Amino acid sequence: MAVNLKTALGPLELDHPVINASGTFDVLEADTVLEEDLFARFPFAAYVPKTVTLAPRAGNAPPRLYETSAGLLNSIGLANRGIEAFIRDDLPRLALLPVPVIASVAGEATEDYGVCAAMLDGRDELAAIELNVSCPNVELHGRALGLDPAGTHRAVSLARESTSKFLIVKLTPNVTDIVEVAAAAVDAGADCVSLINTVHGMVLDPWSLKPVLGNVTGGLSGPAIKPVALRAVFLVSQAVTAPVIGMGGVTTAQDALEFLAAGASAVAMGTASFRDPLAVTGVVAGLAELMEERGIGSVAGLSGAAH
Repeated sequence: MAVNLKTALGPLELDHPVINASGTFDVLEADTVLEEDLFARFPFAAYVPKTVTLAPRAGNAPPRLYETSAGLLNSIGLANRGIEAFIRDDLPRLALLPVPVIASVAGEATEDYGVCAAMLDGRDELAAIELNVSCPNVELHGRALGLDPAGTHRAVSLARESTSKFLIVKLTPNVTDIVEVAAAAVDAGADCVSLINTVHGMVLDPWSLKPVLGNVTGGLSGPAIKPVALRAVFLVSQAVTAPVIGMGGVTTAQDALEFLAAGASAVAMGTASFRDPLAVTGVVAGLAELMEERGIGSVAGLSGAAH
């Protein structure tokens, strides 16, 4: 049987359901390193650049990365050159991609989300904006905005007032009830939610027994967090009407199949791309084969099958 991998996130029509997680695939760098013409044959169905903030950020002290037995611990600290540099230098080049581009923004203060959304609103190069509410917030004394449903609601409301673009809100799993936060985001005007971001973790140096990361703790991604992510997608997709992007340990076609069955309309790959930047091609091809084996003809027919 013929399998139709096309899917949609609101007005965003995707040729297949696999996109990249923000900060895990630098297409501008990869295009100069890999022996592939990524601007002609881009492997993901949409592109999400690294999260940018209103002002430039130097990021956390090194070391920033540590590979664990089943994933990757990172403490990058949202290092970036700021949204003005992103608009000036990166957007003109990203506009050449043959897929929708989704800007990812974060704010140290809640108002930053509205300001950033307003700065991106008129950019025709962008199909959507992702609000990363997982970063430390000065009004919450360094706690992530996404830990607080009321704070999340306010940030999304400010962004919604500032842009007519498709709004995606990226949620942290480090909460008591992720469904409550997702519902607050959708109530405030989010068109879509993506989940999950990284899980809090830390590692000790086996000899010195001191924390390895310069910032002591970091975010764990990769296969280790897949069960946590699947649960979140399963619960949130039943509780909100907005489409869900599932992520957290997507490494194989089977992983993608399960996230879609749990209720996602699309999935994002992150950590797996560090090991193999073009791993997505095998995942997409394998997904079609797994769906054909099960007699599932479309992503729409697969999404939510676990329910």
